[in-house]
Amino acid sequence: MTLQRSLGALVASALFTTVAFAQNFPSKQVRIVVPFGAGGVADVTARVVAQKMGEALGQAVVIENKPGAGGIVAGDTVAKADPDGHTLLLMSNATAVSETLFRSLPFKTSQDFVPVSTLGYFDLAVVTAANSRFKTFGELLAYAKANPGKLNLGSINVGSTQNLTAELFKSTAGVDVQIIPFNGTPAVVTALRGGQIDAAVEIVAPVLTQIQSKALRALAVTSDKRAAVLPDVPTTREAGLPGYVARSWNALAAPARTPAPVIARLNQEIVAALNAPDVRKKLHDLNVEAQSSTPQEASALLASEIKRWGDVIKTAKIPVQ
Repeated sequence: MTLQRSLGALVASALFTTVAFAQNFPSKQVRIVVPFGAGGVADVTARVVAQKMGEALGQAVVIENKPGAGGIVAGDTVAKADPDGHTLLLMSNATAVSETLFRSLPFKTSQDFVPVSTLGYFDLAVVTAANSRFKTFGELLAYAKANPGKLNLGSINVGSTQNLTAELFKSTAGVDVQIIPFNGTPAVVTALRGGQIDAAVEIVAPVLTQIQSKALRALAVTSDKRAAVLPDVPTTREAGLPGYVARSWNALAAPARTPAPVIARLNQEIVAALNAPDVRKKLHDLNVEAQSSTPQEASALLASEIKRWGDVIKTAKIPVQ
């Protein structure tokens, strides 16, 4: 009986400490570690949400950019941080891809982080030069099927969301096309406009100005619904390839062992921030669809994306790094 009382007292004490800690959270500034450089869609998304969260939390929420291959530097920073909710990781498709793409990581994505909520989703598109012979996605698909190995499809670096979405086109359509990687979006655009490649897969936001100015033509978006900023551009489903669907996403995660009440508070503030009209407007202007989730939904998304892109990497025979 004495042992039971002692164990009960220990459990009660631990619970009281956890609740008290959560009630005092945050006790200092919160930092969001972003695995990309400043100025990109992911970085700006994090900054917009961070500002709104800071107003509600009563503490500054700052962005710390730690770019590096596959988000490893940023992930390692957060995995080793105190599990107190004051250090968060901006997750993305790249987080899921890294689990398979890299032979050895200093952390285990599915074990060392607790997803808190998604932030938003953004579209990718199949684009060509304005003077391309391909006027529709259907024409591009038909050519790829009729001319094995002749279609050149560009993307940014191997293992990126854009590159794997291009590889997904090959496997979904059952076609033999050449995937040509470049070191950044400007190089992809230059190759498109110069006729070195026939088409490319790119996130909409960085090429939206080129599309709107008629320098590039968007043949289709790979999302399950049309992009708000390109309402006249069909989805790949509508354009003749039903199984070809891919979107990019961002989420926030905390180190494993972060107390559940702290996760709940963070989730509450993220949801509130993403529901704010000014935040939704700013993200809409970036072609980001603001969308929060429960921690469980974010965890399920991460697990499904790890499997999905892992399968694409294996099918494409992309070497593990």
